[in-house]
Amino acid sequence: MRQPRAFIRGVLAAVAALTVAASAAAQTGRVGGTVKDDAGQPIKGATITAENPSASPSSFTATTDDKGRFSIIGLRTGSWTFTAQAPGFAPESGRLNVNTIGAPNPPLTFTLKKGGGAPAGALGGIAAKDLQAELAVADQAFNAKQWDDAIAKYQAILAKAPALTAISLQIASIYRLKADDMKRQDPKANVAPVYDQAIAQYEGILKTDPANDKAKIGIGMTNLEKGDLEGAEKTLQAAAQGAGATREVFYNLGEVEFAKGKTDEALAAYNRASQMDPKWGKPLFALGKVALNKADTKGAIDYFTKVIDVDPMSPEAAQAKAVIEQLKK
Repeated sequence: MRQPRAFIRGVLAAVAALTVAASAAAQTGRVGGTVKDDAGQPIKGATITAENPSASPSSFTATTDDKGRFSIIGLRTGSWTFTAQAPGFAPESGRLNVNTIGAPNPPLTFTLKKGGGAPAGALGGIAAKDLQAELAVADQAFNAKQWDDAIAKYQAILAKAPALTAISLQIASIYRLKADDMKRQDPKANVAPVYDQAIAQYEGILKTDPANDKAKIGIGMTNLEKGDLEGAEKTLQAAAQGAGATREVFYNLGEVEFAKGKTDEALAAYNRASQMDPKWGKPLFALGKVALNKADTKGAIDYFTKVIDVDPMSPEAAQAKAVIEQLKK
């Protein structure tokens, strides 16, 4: 079933409006839990990172108190990877679909085994207790959207503990948020230098960790936000060719190709992301948008229906339901 082009353009505009509205109305969630050793004893000063390259900011860091407890606030809805690590222990990771509405997110429990893990000097010259306190102060500035103050505080922590890559990723994310705020307040503001600072932060990570996909995605998406589609495409295409390329690399490459009007290339990238994680709604929703762009209404409805089936709690599922209603009118 094919709809007139004018109708399809109208639905695509509605999809864009829904996406913007969902982003503007997005709430933040909280995830807490405990970190223990394999004897069941709490680990004080363990570092927990939450990472989601598709979110902004894409990473958060917390440390445990004397009872092994931690709490991370500010997470957007979506699939997050949580990693707990402590000197003298092997790190442990797990994924959780974070919800910002409805029932509270379930607590996470990490059990770290002795051996391996971060070296004793991973925290540099800062004690675990001091790290926890300094992170709390930096997080407070971040939550208050005091971007320059937050950047300065996170940079002070990073200077003492340069091995904490998550802090560097956080700083880069804040530069992007700062630029976004500046654009909202004054559409004519020169935000290019702020985006360049974010890119420089990501490039610093790649100097010590050339395979870091999060930094590569960050550069690509920062270039996209900056309006440099060529730079975004180049960075993400290079990342996609790496042996360890993640689903997020292909999804974000699809976003850039779609923004450039390269629907066939976007289709291939979104399909690859979906193949890597069939239960992830974002690439399926994007495939629906590509189908709409090609005036394939039936194909679009099929993709949007799949989003609802496989990822029913995601923001994309809510958007998919709204779009299907419009298409079926």
